[in-house]
Amino acid sequence: MPAAASPEITEIIAQNQGLEGPLLPILHDVQAAFGHIPDTARAPIADALNITEAELHGVISFYHDIRRKPAGRHVLKVCQSEACQAMGSAAMSDKLLKLLGLDAFGSTPDGRLTVEPVYCLGLCACGPAAMLDGRVIGRVSADSLAQEVAQ
Repeated sequence: MPAAASPEITEIIAQNQGLEGPLLPILHDVQAAFGHIPDTARAPIADALNITEAELHGVISFYHDIRRKPAGRHVLKVCQSEACQAMGSAAMSDKLLKLLGLDAFGSTPDGRLTVEPVYCLGLCACGPAAMLDGRVIGRVSADSLAQEVAQ
């Protein structure tokens, strides 16, 4: 284990390393502990699992729920699936981002809110759909979501 690994990261790796397919459980536990996958965790994880940091980056960047940087205090996931697109989610998302002052999906400068695209919340009959801090909301509009996140 590299000397740069924090005791918490070292412990998380040790707890999961014996599992079959330990990478995702390690990433989930690191994210639960730190709110994201810190850059300082990458080398210790890759070394412990005998994979390259490029392979690790491929996994981290593939899964949209694995964060490379901390999220805001509130997380708003906006569905971009075909069913929600058919109900106007693209235009709604554009308007929402303008109302929030964001150029693209990301976090507000004050760290209060992170807005993320997702590709199905399972609320297809009630599109466009969103999820705020784990609570699903159907038939949303940009204005209604802006009000939700302002509270």
